[in-house]
Amino acid sequence: MTLQAAPTQSADSSTAHPKALYGGKGTRRITVHDIAAAKERGEKWPMLTAYDAMTASVFDEAGIPVLLVGDSAGNCHLGYETTVPVTLDEMAVLAASVVRGTSRALVVGDLPFGSYQEGPVQALRSAMRLVKEAGVGAVKLEGGERSHEQIRLLVESGIPVMAHIGLTPQSVNAMGYRVQGRGEEAAQQLLRDAKAVQDAGAFAVVLELVPAELAAEVTRVLHIPTVGIGAGAECDAQVLVTTDMLGLTPGRAPRFSKKYTDLRAIMTEAARAYADEVVGGAFPAEEHTFH
Repeated sequence: MTLQAAPTQSADSSTAHPKALYGGKGTRRITVHDIAAAKERGEKWPMLTAYDAMTASVFDEAGIPVLLVGDSAGNCHLGYETTVPVTLDEMAVLAASVVRGTSRALVVGDLPFGSYQEGPVQALRSAMRLVKEAGVGAVKLEGGERSHEQIRLLVESGIPVMAHIGLTPQSVNAMGYRVQGRGEEAAQQLLRDAKAVQDAGAFAVVLELVPAELAAEVTRVLHIPTVGIGAGAECDAQVLVTTDMLGLTPGRAPRFSKKYTDLRAIMTEAARAYADEVVGGAFPAEEHTFH
């Protein structure tokens, strides 16, 4: 199977603005200050999830400016049905590997379910583990108004926070997987959540499964960047789960995602070709053999 490579903008492109998040020049880590400056410039930027050093190194080389070590690893790599069972220990290991595999991207580590819901002090202890043990540049946690105090303490303690509102997968048992913010009351609550996380000091906010018009309004109202996933094209940035983007996720992909290649089919074809050669005696050949 041959892939047709799409034109890409190199992270070292001589035509790119040196301060641009994607395609810009630089040898240092991207910081939350760079994220804020991109909002002021009106620059859109991509974010992807990453869970291991090798994949992270590919995305870093491609110029992806922000990598999220999401608790989506639970579904994508750890075999859980939801993100709920993911532990802080698991997140620390995954986040550390992503940090080791990168040199430029801002690495954001998810705080998993149960690691911050008790209150600000628990949130600080959990976030400190990801910063100290894994070396992440920021953490992400779910919730708007209900997470206001957790975000505030983390920011006051010097830990940058990316907030997450709309559909919050850790609350799947309560809200299910459905679009959030439909109807006047729900829309007003989402706006309150967005303003609450900004007021608490979050440097950006993920909007998941939110009607495009509402996400556009939130983006206009806030001075911090919005990161959309199923929230329309008007957000300041977009994020996709890597296994969806690469075509590794089995079955029907989420409506909001886009499959940029079919890596599952490519890997299956390669595995079968290898197995056929082993069974048929063609591998290892003479060039793979020592004497």
